[in-house]
Amino acid sequence: MAKLLSNRARLVDLVILLGTLAGIWLVLTTGGYTHFIIGLVAITAIACIGLNVLYGLTGLISLGQVGFLAIGAYATAILTLNGVSYWLAAPIAVLLSAFAGCLLAVPAVRMAGPFLAMVTIAFAFIVEHTAIEWRSLTGGQNGLMGFSNPSIGGYTFSEADLVMMAVVLCGLLTLGYRWVSDSGWGFAMKSLRDAEIAAQSVGYKPFTIKLIAFAIAAATAGLAGTLFAPLMGFIAPSNFPFSQSILYLFAVILGGAGTVLGPVVGALVTVLLPEFLSSLAEYRLLFFGGLLVTVLLLAPRGIVGTIASFVPSRPRDTAARPEAEIARMIEGFAGDTELAVENIAIAFGGVRAVDGVSFTAMPGEVTSIIGPNGAGKTTVLNIVSGFYSPDTGSVRVGTLDIAGKPPEFAAAHGVARTYQTTRLFESLSVVDNVVAALPNGALGHPFAALANAERRALAAGLLRYCGYAGEIDRRAGDLPHVDRRLVEVARSLATKPRVLLLDEPAAGLMRADKEALSGLLRRLADAGLAVILVEHDMDMVMGISDKILAVDAGSPIATGTASEVRKDPAVVAAYLGEGISADNSRAQPLETKADAVLETVNLTAGYGAAPVLKSVSLRVRPGEMVTLLGANGAGKSTFLSTLSGLLRPVEGNIILDDKQIQNLPTHAIVDRGLVLVPEGRQVFPELTVLENIELGKYRRGEALTAEERDKVFARFPRLKERMNQPAGLLSGGEQQMMAIARGLVANPRVLLLDEPSLGLAPALIEELYDILAELRDAGITILLVDQMATLALSVADYAYVIEQGEIVMEGSASELARDEGLIKAYLGEAEIAEPAQDNNSAA
Repeated sequence: MAKLLSNRARLVDLVILLGTLAGIWLVLTTGGYTHFIIGLVAITAIACIGLNVLYGLTGLISLGQVGFLAIGAYATAILTLNGVSYWLAAPIAVLLSAFAGCLLAVPAVRMAGPFLAMVTIAFAFIVEHTAIEWRSLTGGQNGLMGFSNPSIGGYTFSEADLVMMAVVLCGLLTLGYRWVSDSGWGFAMKSLRDAEIAAQSVGYKPFTIKLIAFAIAAATAGLAGTLFAPLMGFIAPSNFPFSQSILYLFAVILGGAGTVLGPVVGALVTVLLPEFLSSLAEYRLLFFGGLLVTVLLLAPRGIVGTIASFVPSRPRDTAARPEAEIARMIEGFAGDTELAVENIAIAFGGVRAVDGVSFTAMPGEVTSIIGPNGAGKTTVLNIVSGFYSPDTGSVRVGTLDIAGKPPEFAAAHGVARTYQTTRLFESLSVVDNVVAALPNGALGHPFAALANAERRALAAGLLRYCGYAGEIDRRAGDLPHVDRRLVEVARSLATKPRVLLLDEPAAGLMRADKEALSGLLRRLADAGLAVILVEHDMDMVMGISDKILAVDAGSPIATGTASEVRKDPAVVAAYLGEGISADNSRAQPLETKADAVLETVNLTAGYGAAPVLKSVSLRVRPGEMVTLLGANGAGKSTFLSTLSGLLRPVEGNIILDDKQIQNLPTHAIVDRGLVLVPEGRQVFPELTVLENIELGKYRRGEALTAEERDKVFARFPRLKERMNQPAGLLSGGEQQMMAIARGLVANPRVLLLDEPSLGLAPALIEELYDILAELRDAGITILLVDQMATLALSVADYAYVIEQGEIVMEGSASELARDEGLIKAYLGEAEIAEPAQDNNSAA
């Protein structure tokens, strides 16, 4: 017995068996109204089991479940009244319900959130009003009656027999749900629920899987309807109110969405609670609502989910495949297939995000794509992996053109990828994340467990090969950042790719972790994979790349080896912003107080266990423009977020006007005079330009005076003629000017500017920097972060250079502009590490 109970799946099966036997025993030992209540619990549970597939596994909300139940009930009643045997009428009714579910799924699965809910609500109302108006078939408001109970031979089922059949079917469907949940179908549904984009990358087809989930939910509700009709002996539209759909969803959430036993427990509560509160029947929904709120607050995983969290579960013993075997497997599927990208281009709203990009990624090589922010690097990966369809050009894997095909097609033909922000299947375990990718989109048998011992061993081997040393049965959503990266790479390898795309895999990693990741990517390339890397850590790029393609504003500007690209004038200009603007230096040297208005002392901050900022000390004096420079991912935007209170520091102090502010909330920091103009402008698109600007004075509790408005429009004349237009209709440059104007009307002690030139055309960048020079000359204190280093230095008084979260250089802007170390900070070293000779060595 101890061995039996050590396996949670077997424990659940035992509970299902005992529960079914208990239900049958209750039917045999009771009678009358109790039979009806037991039958109603079983029928409600059956309807909720299907909804649990749709909502609990797939994450789709349906408020139309009662409509499918009505279809099953009416179809069964109409057919049996016309002489059709119940045993034929019931399967037809179930098929009709499933067909209706498929029809509903076609528009519904293309929507999300409230739009999906609205479509299913509309479906429930359509079914209800069809039953009311189609009197010749349904009897209208008078309903249908007179249909007999099921019979076999000469034996007619009594109410007790019908209830026992419902209990047995409930037990079988609960067991079936457990099997489906553990099968490839269940893994596909859970993958879509947790991260649909990543699910597509491992080969799953969202539309097909969602269609199946809708069909299952509709079919089980229809089955519940085939039992409901003979149990009631009379059906009418009043039996199928919309509120019943809400109660079904309530039962699933209350019992525990995604758990095997949740629908049964939820059905027990929703059916039995009104019986206990029969004297307060009109307040039933009020009690249900209060109970739901209580459960969501105290037990968000539902009753069963909360209880299950206290049941110990022994990790399954899994012997990982040896690393040498994994290495041979990778060499086997890598092959000699190249990826050829030819002249791809794509535009969004008239803006050419990618224009004429061509490159060939050879097997056995690391091909890196570099460029400043907004250059189009991730867009190229999205085209290659099938998330974007190019306007022109081709993407060939070997001889097969996959351009314009969906991501699951690309995955099925050897293209795998990772993402800037890791996209794991959060609710699955680490090993199950990798197991989910092994079928490469094939669903398999709905009742066959996907995570068998053989697949778990292979998945564990891939994880160990990639350097993951943690517990493989740990929930993926609880992993630290570095382990999330490794699991994502292992999951990509599980699809047996020939081409591996990696989008900023080193982002947020510490130096030792980056070195381990570099070794892993080099080993994968040496094993025969074509590795395509987009990465902002130039030391990593220059160290492992065989070939580099540099892009800027969507167009290729250079290609070659690391040393060739690093020295290319066009690449240096793209990263440092050279040749865009005239000199904006001060006419007269700045004279200011020595005491800083803003200062950080040993500031350390980050987003997880590994800090992004490491003991950063920086000073800004009154009236001074200071710029913080560094490559993408160096920690510049994190520094501004920490200053403005959007991110709490781990250690160190932030001092504004001799007062520490690091523990203040963001609004209090704004009150003190530290105002952030964030990256990407962050305008309120539905408000007018003038309303956006006026919001800058919100914390001061004052209206924008005519004098202040005139001053703003004198500084930004473009905005004056557009002040009554919605801000969302402005160009990128105009939005940036408006965001700066919004910050200025807050009367800042220090104005923080985060990447103001990002995404702007060269002419607009020149105009923007002319404005920044005017603000500086007007005595406004500014801390500037911008990818255009040369431009930033031309307008700044003092500069700091940050690398890997640490200040590595500082000095006057004119001094740093002449320092060769600035290029190294942006483009790294050009030396390429020797390829690993031993493919089985540790990463």
